[in-house]
Amino acid sequence: MFNFWGSKDQQGQSRPPPEVSSSSQQQQPWYSPSLVSSPSSSSRPQTSGQIPAHVSPGEAAGIITFLKDKSVDELRKLLSDKDAYQQFLLSLDQVKIQNNIKDELRRETLQLARENLEKEPQIMELRNQCKIIRTTELATAQEKLNELERQKEEILKFYSPGSLLNKLQEAMNEVDEESEALQEKFLEKEIDTAAFVQKYKKLRTIYHRRALIHLAAKTSTIC
Repeated sequence: MFNFWGSKDQQGQSRPPPEVSSSSQQQQPWYSPSLVSSPSSSSRPQTSGQIPAHVSPGEAAGIITFLKDKSVDELRKLLSDKDAYQQFLLSLDQVKIQNNIKDELRRETLQLARENLEKEPQIMELRNQCKIIRTTELATAQEKLNELERQKEEILKFYSPGSLLNKLQEAMNEVDEESEALQEKFLEKEIDTAAFVQKYKKLRTIYHRRALIHLAAKTSTIC
């Protein structure tokens, strides 16, 4: 605490100090001596009305306003009577404001806690739904995705340049074999000349067209 009445004592040095009863002399302050003194107090005495560094000038002025009209006995009572000091402290506007803010924060915190507790069943339901989705729907979707990936690989493999060249080569061989079979039928006189020429010409045209496409594709692939 601070020597708020120091200036009055200094002004009244010319007159004798007021008599203090023996009961007042024996009454001990409830506060810790560290609140009004420090290890360096002997080397640097505190001035009258000195305030801690964390108290703003406006707050200090407001507190001094409450204390300036109090008598020496009232000030001593604040220092010696904890209940009187507590009552005085709670009567300060700054303390009232802080208590109101604290109470408001407590109410808001309790309200948020109640709202969270009310939402707990909904949260648990959502967790259960997520678990069901992971174990059922997600597994089905993953299986379908794997099947689509397999189909994609097969399609890409089917339409790869090497696969297309092999299929084109197989188609050329089929036409070539078909034309040879037609030629054998002609030699064995199983087909007349006009029909043979027409079918044979068509087969050979298909064969050479596929052969040219195969050669061009193979050349471009190699390049």
